[in-house]
Amino acid sequence: MNWDRVKEKLEILADAAKYDVSCSSSGSKRKNPDKMLGDSSGMGICHTYTEDGRCVSLLKILLTNHCIYDCLYCVSRKSNDIKRAAFTVDEVIDLTIGFYRRNYIEGLFLSSGIFKNADYTMERLVRIAKKLREEHRFNGYIHLKTIPGASNELMRQAGAYADRLSVNMELPTVSGLKLLAPEKDHKEMIKPMESIKNDIIQFRSERKLIKSTPKFAPAGQSSQLIIGATNESDLEVIQTSTSLYKNFNLKRVYYSGYVPVLAHQNLPQLGTPVPLVRENRLYQTDWLMRFYQFDASEIVNEKHPNLDLEIDPKLSWALRNREFFPVDIQTADLHAILRIPGVGVKSAKKIIAARRFGRLDMKTLKKFGIAINRAKYFMVAGKNKPLVEWESDNLRRLILQHSSSKYRGNFSNQLSLFS
Repeated sequence: MNWDRVKEKLEILADAAKYDVSCSSSGSKRKNPDKMLGDSSGMGICHTYTEDGRCVSLLKILLTNHCIYDCLYCVSRKSNDIKRAAFTVDEVIDLTIGFYRRNYIEGLFLSSGIFKNADYTMERLVRIAKKLREEHRFNGYIHLKTIPGASNELMRQAGAYADRLSVNMELPTVSGLKLLAPEKDHKEMIKPMESIKNDIIQFRSERKLIKSTPKFAPAGQSSQLIIGATNESDLEVIQTSTSLYKNFNLKRVYYSGYVPVLAHQNLPQLGTPVPLVRENRLYQTDWLMRFYQFDASEIVNEKHPNLDLEIDPKLSWALRNREFFPVDIQTADLHAILRIPGVGVKSAKKIIAARRFGRLDMKTLKKFGIAINRAKYFMVAGKNKPLVEWESDNLRRLILQHSSSKYRGNFSNQLSLFS
Protein backbone atom coordinates (compact mmCIF):
# COMPACT_ATOMS: atom_id res chain seq x y z
CA MET A 1 0.00 0.00 0.00
CA ASN A 2 1.25 3.47 -0.95
CA TRP A 3 0.96 5.26 2.41
CA ASP A 4 1.94 8.64 0.96
CA ARG A 5 -1.04 8.42 -1.40
CA VAL A 6 -3.31 7.20 1.40
CA LYS A 7 -2.23 10.13 3.55
CA GLU A 8 -3.02 12.54 0.71
CA LYS A 9 -6.47 10.96 0.32
CA LEU A 10 -7.02 11.21 4.06
CA GLU A 11 -6.28 14.93 4.04
CA ILE A 12 -8.74 15.52 1.19
CA LEU A 13 -11.57 13.26 2.36
CA ALA A 14 -11.36 14.07 6.07
CA ASP A 15 -11.52 17.78 5.21
CA ALA A 16 -14.55 17.19 2.97
CA ALA A 17 -16.31 15.27 5.75
CA LYS A 18 -16.19 18.21 8.18
CA TYR A 19 -19.39 19.66 6.67
CA ASP A 20 -21.38 16.72 7.98
CA VAL A 21 -22.14 17.33 11.66
CA SER A 22 -24.43 14.36 12.32
CA CYS A 23 -21.82 12.10 13.88
CA SER A 24 -23.03 11.58 17.44
CA SER A 25 -22.58 8.09 18.85
CA SER A 26 -25.31 8.41 21.46
CA GLY A 27 -27.46 5.38 22.07
CA SER A 28 -25.04 2.56 21.28
CA LYS A 29 -24.42 -0.08 23.94
CA ARG A 30 -22.49 -2.65 21.92
CA LYS A 31 -20.64 -4.98 24.31
CA ASN A 32 -17.32 -6.71 23.70
CA PRO A 33 -17.53 -10.49 24.07
CA ASP A 34 -14.83 -13.01 23.22
CA LYS A 35 -11.97 -10.50 23.11
CA MET A 36 -13.19 -8.79 19.95
CA LEU A 37 -11.41 -5.65 18.72
CA GLY A 38 -12.85 -2.37 20.01
CA ASP A 39 -15.70 -1.48 22.30
CA SER A 40 -18.18 1.33 21.67
CA SER A 41 -18.88 1.63 25.39
CA GLY A 42 -15.30 2.59 26.26
CA MET A 43 -13.87 6.03 26.93
CA GLY A 44 -12.50 8.18 24.11
CA ILE A 45 -11.06 11.63 23.54
CA CYS A 46 -12.35 13.59 20.55
CA HIS A 47 -15.33 15.34 19.05
CA THR A 48 -18.52 13.42 19.67
CA TYR A 49 -20.43 12.50 22.81
CA THR A 50 -22.60 9.59 23.88
CA GLU A 51 -26.03 9.94 25.44
CA ASP A 52 -24.58 9.75 28.95
CA GLY A 53 -21.96 12.44 28.25
CA ARG A 54 -18.89 10.31 27.51
CA CYS A 55 -16.53 11.61 24.82
CA VAL A 56 -15.94 9.24 21.90
CA SER A 57 -13.42 9.69 19.11
CA LEU A 58 -14.39 8.78 15.57
CA LEU A 59 -12.49 8.55 12.30
CA LYS A 60 -14.71 10.81 10.19
CA ILE A 61 -14.12 10.55 6.44
CA LEU A 62 -15.77 10.33 3.04
CA LEU A 63 -15.29 7.23 0.96
CA THR A 64 -15.01 9.63 -1.99
CA ASN A 65 -15.68 13.25 -2.85
CA HIS A 66 -16.53 12.39 -6.43
CA CYS A 67 -20.24 12.98 -7.01
CA ILE A 68 -22.68 12.69 -9.89
CA TYR A 69 -24.83 15.52 -8.48
CA ASP A 70 -24.28 19.26 -8.76
CA CYS A 71 -25.94 20.59 -5.60
CA LEU A 72 -25.06 24.29 -5.28
CA TYR A 73 -24.59 24.12 -1.49
CA CYS A 74 -22.15 21.20 -1.55
CA VAL A 75 -18.39 21.58 -1.73
CA SER A 76 -18.15 18.16 -3.44
CA ARG A 77 -20.59 19.05 -6.22
CA LYS A 78 -19.75 17.80 -9.69
CA SER A 79 -18.89 21.23 -11.15
CA ASN A 80 -16.60 22.34 -8.32
CA ASP A 81 -12.92 22.56 -9.22
CA ILE A 82 -11.40 20.73 -6.27
CA LYS A 83 -8.98 17.87 -5.71
CA ARG A 84 -10.79 14.57 -6.02
CA ALA A 85 -9.97 11.32 -4.26
CA ALA A 86 -11.48 7.96 -3.40
CA PHE A 87 -10.51 5.33 -0.88
CA THR A 88 -10.61 1.66 -1.68
CA VAL A 89 -12.55 -0.59 0.68
CA ASP A 90 -9.33 -2.02 2.15
CA GLU A 91 -7.78 1.42 2.66
CA VAL A 92 -10.69 2.52 4.87
CA ILE A 93 -10.46 -0.73 6.83
CA ASP A 94 -6.68 -0.43 7.30
CA LEU A 95 -7.03 3.20 8.45
CA THR A 96 -9.77 2.32 10.93
CA ILE A 97 -7.91 -0.63 12.43
CA GLY A 98 -4.58 1.23 12.41
CA PHE A 99 -6.01 4.31 14.13
CA TYR A 100 -7.83 2.17 16.66
CA ARG A 101 -4.71 0.21 17.58
CA ARG A 102 -2.90 3.51 18.17
CA ASN A 103 -5.76 4.61 20.46
CA TYR A 104 -6.63 7.55 18.18
CA ILE A 105 -10.27 6.54 17.68
CA GLU A 106 -13.13 4.56 19.16
CA GLY A 107 -15.10 4.15 15.95
CA LEU A 108 -15.83 5.13 12.36
CA PHE A 109 -18.14 7.71 10.79
CA LEU A 110 -18.30 6.99 7.07
CA SER A 111 -20.10 9.03 4.44
CA SER A 112 -19.57 9.44 0.72
CA GLY A 113 -20.23 11.38 -2.42
CA ILE A 114 -22.20 9.39 -4.97
CA PHE A 115 -20.23 7.94 -7.85
CA LYS A 116 -21.85 5.91 -10.65
CA ASN A 117 -25.15 5.41 -8.76
CA ALA A 118 -26.64 4.99 -5.30
CA ASP A 119 -26.38 1.19 -5.16
CA TYR A 120 -22.76 1.17 -6.35
CA THR A 121 -21.74 3.59 -3.58
CA MET A 122 -23.89 2.04 -0.86
CA GLU A 123 -22.57 -1.44 -1.62
CA ARG A 124 -19.03 -0.27 -0.85
CA LEU A 125 -20.06 1.38 2.40
CA VAL A 126 -21.76 -1.84 3.48
CA ARG A 127 -18.77 -3.95 2.42
CA ILE A 128 -16.47 -1.85 4.64
CA ALA A 129 -18.71 -2.28 7.69
CA LYS A 130 -19.15 -6.00 7.01
CA LYS A 131 -15.42 -6.70 6.66
CA LEU A 132 -14.66 -4.71 9.81
CA ARG A 133 -17.19 -6.73 11.80
CA GLU A 134 -16.72 -10.20 10.36
CA GLU A 135 -13.11 -10.39 9.20
CA HIS A 136 -11.40 -8.02 11.63
CA ARG A 137 -13.81 -8.58 14.54
CA PHE A 138 -14.06 -4.84 15.07
CA ASN A 139 -16.64 -4.13 17.74
CA GLY A 140 -16.27 -0.37 17.99
CA TYR A 141 -18.89 2.17 16.96
CA ILE A 142 -19.79 2.45 13.25
CA HIS A 143 -22.00 5.17 11.81
CA LEU A 144 -22.89 4.86 8.11
CA LYS A 145 -24.36 7.70 6.09
CA THR A 146 -26.81 5.94 3.80
CA ILE A 147 -27.37 6.87 0.16
CA PRO A 148 -30.93 7.80 -0.91
CA GLY A 149 -31.99 5.68 -3.85
CA ALA A 150 -30.09 2.58 -2.73
CA SER A 151 -32.04 -0.67 -2.51
CA ASN A 152 -33.85 -1.74 0.66
CA GLU A 153 -31.69 -4.86 0.78
CA LEU A 154 -28.50 -2.77 1.00
CA MET A 155 -30.11 -0.60 3.68
CA ARG A 156 -30.98 -3.73 5.64
CA GLN A 157 -27.42 -5.00 5.37
CA ALA A 158 -26.10 -1.62 6.50
CA GLY A 159 -28.24 -1.76 9.63
CA ALA A 160 -26.94 -5.23 10.43
CA TYR A 161 -23.36 -3.97 10.72
CA ALA A 162 -23.68 -0.31 11.73
CA ASP A 163 -24.63 1.09 15.13
CA ARG A 164 -26.33 4.11 13.59
CA LEU A 165 -27.61 4.97 10.13
CA SER A 166 -28.40 8.45 8.89
CA VAL A 167 -30.02 10.01 5.85
CA ASN A 168 -29.40 13.72 5.30
CA MET A 169 -32.49 15.72 4.37
CA GLU A 170 -29.99 18.46 3.49
CA LEU A 171 -32.45 21.36 3.07
CA PRO A 172 -35.46 22.02 5.32
CA THR A 173 -38.00 22.66 2.54
CA VAL A 174 -39.00 20.99 -0.72
CA SER A 175 -38.84 24.34 -2.53
CA GLY A 176 -35.28 24.92 -1.24
CA LEU A 177 -34.16 21.52 -2.52
CA LYS A 178 -35.68 22.20 -5.96
CA LEU A 179 -33.91 25.55 -6.10
CA LEU A 180 -30.42 24.38 -5.14
CA ALA A 181 -30.46 20.68 -6.03
CA PRO A 182 -33.00 20.18 -8.85
CA GLU A 183 -31.54 16.74 -9.68
CA LYS A 184 -32.61 15.36 -6.28
CA ASP A 185 -36.09 14.20 -5.35
CA HIS A 186 -37.43 14.95 -1.86
CA LYS A 187 -39.51 11.75 -1.87
CA GLU A 188 -36.43 9.65 -2.65
CA MET A 189 -34.72 11.11 0.43
CA ILE A 190 -37.70 10.18 2.63
CA LYS A 191 -37.94 6.55 1.45
CA PRO A 192 -34.81 5.21 3.21
CA MET A 193 -35.90 6.84 6.49
CA GLU A 194 -39.18 4.96 6.34
CA SER A 195 -37.40 1.72 5.46
CA ILE A 196 -34.90 2.07 8.33
CA LYS A 197 -37.65 2.93 10.81
CA ASN A 198 -39.68 -0.14 9.82
CA ASP A 199 -36.65 -2.44 10.02
CA ILE A 200 -35.70 -1.13 13.48
CA ILE A 201 -39.24 -1.80 14.74
CA GLN A 202 -39.34 -5.25 13.14
CA PHE A 203 -35.97 -6.39 14.52
CA ARG A 204 -36.78 -5.11 18.01
CA SER A 205 -40.07 -7.00 17.98
CA GLU A 206 -38.36 -10.19 16.85
CA ARG A 207 -35.67 -9.84 19.56
CA LYS A 208 -38.40 -9.87 22.21
CA LEU A 209 -39.44 -13.31 20.97
CA ILE A 210 -36.08 -14.69 19.83
CA LYS A 211 -33.07 -13.38 21.76
CA SER A 212 -30.64 -14.58 19.10
CA THR A 213 -32.13 -12.14 16.57
CA PRO A 214 -29.28 -9.81 15.51
CA LYS A 215 -29.43 -6.13 16.38
CA PHE A 216 -30.38 -3.65 13.67
CA ALA A 217 -28.95 -0.12 13.94
CA PRO A 218 -29.09 -0.22 17.78
CA ALA A 219 -28.31 3.52 18.02
CA GLY A 220 -31.18 4.38 15.67
CA GLN A 221 -31.10 6.87 12.82
CA SER A 222 -30.41 10.59 12.50
CA SER A 223 -30.48 13.34 9.88
CA GLN A 224 -29.04 16.76 9.13
CA LEU A 225 -30.51 20.03 7.87
CA ILE A 226 -28.41 22.74 6.22
CA ILE A 227 -29.48 26.11 7.60
CA GLY A 228 -29.29 29.41 5.73
CA ALA A 229 -28.52 28.21 2.20
CA THR A 230 -32.08 29.24 1.39
CA ASN A 231 -34.15 31.84 3.19
CA GLU A 232 -36.33 29.50 5.25
CA SER A 233 -37.49 30.76 8.64
CA ASP A 234 -36.71 29.01 11.91
CA LEU A 235 -40.39 28.05 12.01
CA GLU A 236 -39.98 26.09 8.75
CA VAL A 237 -36.80 24.44 10.04
CA ILE A 238 -38.43 23.35 13.31
CA GLN A 239 -41.56 22.14 11.50
CA THR A 240 -39.37 19.90 9.34
CA SER A 241 -37.35 18.52 12.26
CA THR A 242 -40.54 17.93 14.29
CA SER A 243 -41.99 15.98 11.37
CA LEU A 244 -38.81 13.88 11.11
CA TYR A 245 -38.90 13.03 14.82
CA LYS A 246 -42.58 12.15 14.70
CA ASN A 247 -42.72 10.19 11.44
CA PHE A 248 -39.40 8.35 11.49
CA ASN A 249 -38.51 8.03 15.19
CA LEU A 250 -35.20 9.83 14.68
CA LYS A 251 -32.69 9.94 17.54
CA ARG A 252 -31.33 13.33 16.52
CA VAL A 253 -31.73 16.04 13.92
CA TYR A 254 -28.55 18.06 13.42
CA TYR A 255 -28.29 21.63 12.13
CA SER A 256 -25.41 22.85 10.01
CA GLY A 257 -25.07 26.55 9.21
CA TYR A 258 -24.31 27.11 5.54
CA VAL A 259 -20.91 28.61 4.75
CA PRO A 260 -21.00 30.43 1.37
CA VAL A 261 -18.33 28.95 -0.89
CA LEU A 262 -19.86 29.72 -4.31
CA ALA A 263 -20.96 32.95 -5.94
CA HIS A 264 -24.43 32.26 -7.37
CA GLN A 265 -27.67 34.19 -7.66
CA ASN A 266 -29.57 31.50 -5.72
CA LEU A 267 -27.12 31.45 -2.81
CA PRO A 268 -26.23 33.88 0.00
CA GLN A 269 -23.42 36.29 -0.81
CA LEU A 270 -19.84 35.21 -0.20
CA GLY A 271 -18.59 36.32 3.21
CA THR A 272 -22.02 36.06 4.86
CA PRO A 273 -21.97 32.79 6.84
CA VAL A 274 -24.88 31.81 9.05
CA PRO A 275 -24.26 33.09 12.60
CA LEU A 276 -23.19 30.24 14.88
CA VAL A 277 -25.65 31.50 17.46
CA ARG A 278 -28.51 30.57 15.11
CA GLU A 279 -27.34 26.96 15.11
CA ASN A 280 -27.13 27.14 18.90
CA ARG A 281 -30.68 28.49 19.23
CA LEU A 282 -32.01 25.70 17.01
CA TYR A 283 -30.28 23.07 19.15
CA GLN A 284 -31.68 24.71 22.30
CA THR A 285 -35.16 24.59 20.76
CA ASP A 286 -34.65 20.96 19.84
CA TRP A 287 -33.63 20.27 23.45
CA LEU A 288 -36.70 22.05 24.84
CA MET A 289 -38.99 19.88 22.72
CA ARG A 290 -37.22 16.62 23.56
CA PHE A 291 -36.56 17.05 27.28
CA TYR A 292 -38.50 20.07 28.61
CA GLN A 293 -42.05 19.21 27.49
CA PHE A 294 -42.33 22.17 25.12
CA ASP A 295 -44.41 22.02 21.96
CA ALA A 296 -42.79 23.44 18.83
CA SER A 297 -45.63 25.95 18.33
CA GLU A 298 -44.91 27.48 21.74
CA ILE A 299 -41.39 28.41 20.68
CA VAL A 300 -41.84 29.38 17.02
CA ASN A 301 -45.11 30.17 15.28
CA GLU A 302 -46.61 32.50 12.68
CA LYS A 303 -46.37 35.43 15.09
CA HIS A 304 -42.78 34.61 16.05
CA PRO A 305 -41.31 32.74 13.02
CA ASN A 306 -37.65 33.27 13.96
CA LEU A 307 -35.73 32.61 17.15
CA ASP A 308 -34.33 35.49 19.15
CA LEU A 309 -30.54 35.49 18.70
CA GLU A 310 -29.95 37.58 21.84
CA ILE A 311 -31.64 35.31 24.36
CA ASP A 312 -32.26 31.56 24.58
CA PRO A 313 -35.66 30.22 23.45
CA LYS A 314 -36.85 29.29 26.96
CA LEU A 315 -36.23 32.81 28.25
CA SER A 316 -37.87 34.21 25.11
CA TRP A 317 -40.97 32.09 25.76
CA ALA A 318 -41.04 33.11 29.43
CA LEU A 319 -40.92 36.83 28.56
CA ARG A 320 -43.80 36.34 26.10
CA ASN A 321 -45.86 34.42 28.66
CA ARG A 322 -45.49 36.36 31.88
CA GLU A 323 -48.98 35.27 33.01
CA PHE A 324 -47.54 31.76 33.59
CA PHE A 325 -45.20 33.12 36.26
CA PRO A 326 -44.15 33.29 39.04
CA VAL A 327 -43.90 29.54 39.66
CA ASP A 328 -43.92 28.45 43.29
CA ILE A 329 -41.25 25.75 43.42
CA GLN A 330 -42.69 24.39 46.67
CA THR A 331 -45.99 23.34 45.07
CA ALA A 332 -45.57 23.39 41.27
CA ASP A 333 -45.41 20.20 39.23
CA LEU A 334 -42.39 19.15 37.15
CA HIS A 335 -43.90 20.56 33.95
CA ALA A 336 -44.12 24.06 35.44
CA ILE A 337 -40.69 23.96 37.07
CA LEU A 338 -39.08 22.95 33.76
CA ARG A 339 -40.44 26.16 32.27
CA ILE A 340 -38.45 28.42 34.59
CA PRO A 341 -35.48 29.98 32.73
CA GLY A 342 -32.21 28.78 34.21
CA VAL A 343 -33.63 25.51 35.57
CA GLY A 344 -32.41 22.31 33.91
CA VAL A 345 -33.96 18.84 33.90
CA LYS A 346 -31.69 17.47 36.64
CA SER A 347 -32.18 20.57 38.78
CA ALA A 348 -35.97 20.36 38.40
CA LYS A 349 -35.96 16.73 39.57
CA LYS A 350 -33.76 17.68 42.53
CA ILE A 351 -36.31 20.33 43.52
CA ILE A 352 -39.16 17.82 43.39
CA ALA A 353 -37.18 15.36 45.54
CA ALA A 354 -35.79 17.87 48.07
CA ARG A 355 -38.92 19.88 48.84
CA ARG A 356 -40.48 16.88 50.60
CA PHE A 357 -38.05 17.50 53.45
CA GLY A 358 -38.69 21.21 53.93
CA ARG A 359 -38.95 24.60 52.26
CA LEU A 360 -36.31 25.50 49.70
CA ASP A 361 -34.57 28.89 49.62
CA MET A 362 -32.35 30.55 47.03
CA LYS A 363 -29.15 29.39 48.71
CA THR A 364 -30.24 25.75 48.42
CA LEU A 365 -31.38 26.18 44.82
CA LYS A 366 -28.03 27.63 43.85
CA LYS A 367 -26.38 24.42 45.08
CA PHE A 368 -28.64 22.50 42.69
CA GLY A 369 -26.92 24.21 39.75
CA ILE A 370 -29.75 26.60 38.90
CA ALA A 371 -28.88 29.84 37.10
CA ILE A 372 -30.28 32.01 39.88
CA ASN A 373 -29.59 35.30 38.07
CA ARG A 374 -32.27 34.35 35.50
CA ALA A 375 -34.52 32.05 37.49
CA LYS A 376 -35.13 34.48 40.36
CA TYR A 377 -37.33 36.68 38.17
CA PHE A 378 -39.74 33.83 37.43
CA MET A 379 -40.16 31.85 40.64
CA VAL A 380 -41.21 32.04 44.28
CA ALA A 381 -38.67 30.50 46.63
CA GLY A 382 -38.01 31.44 50.25
CA LYS A 383 -37.92 35.24 50.54
CA ASN A 384 -37.39 35.80 46.82
CA LYS A 385 -39.96 38.16 45.29
CA PRO A 386 -39.95 38.19 41.49
CA LEU A 387 -40.47 41.47 39.65
CA VAL A 388 -44.00 40.64 38.51
CA GLU A 389 -44.86 44.29 37.93
CA TRP A 390 -42.02 44.85 35.46
CA GLU A 391 -42.79 44.98 31.76
CA SER A 392 -41.22 42.15 29.74
CA ASP A 393 -39.07 44.54 27.70
CA ASN A 394 -37.61 46.09 30.85
CA LEU A 395 -36.99 42.67 32.38
CA ARG A 396 -35.31 41.51 29.17
CA ARG A 397 -32.96 44.51 29.24
CA LEU A 398 -32.13 43.87 32.89
CA ILE A 399 -31.25 40.20 32.23
CA LEU A 400 -29.21 41.06 29.14
CA GLN A 401 -27.38 43.81 31.02
CA HIS A 402 -26.54 41.42 33.85
CA SER A 403 -25.39 38.72 31.39
CA SER A 404 -23.19 41.22 29.58
CA SER A 405 -21.58 42.53 32.79
CA LYS A 406 -21.07 38.96 34.01
CA TYR A 407 -19.26 38.11 30.74
CA ARG A 408 -17.06 41.19 31.09
CA GLY A 409 -16.31 40.25 34.69
CA ASN A 410 -15.33 36.70 33.74
CA PHE A 411 -13.18 38.03 30.90
CA SER A 412 -11.45 40.47 33.26
CA ASN A 413 -10.81 37.66 35.76
CA GLN A 414 -9.27 35.54 33.00
CA LEU A 415 -7.03 38.44 31.94
CA SER A 416 -5.90 38.95 35.52
CA LEU A 417 -4.45 35.45 35.52
CA PHE A 418 -1.92 36.60 32.92
CA SER A 419 -1.11 39.94 34.55
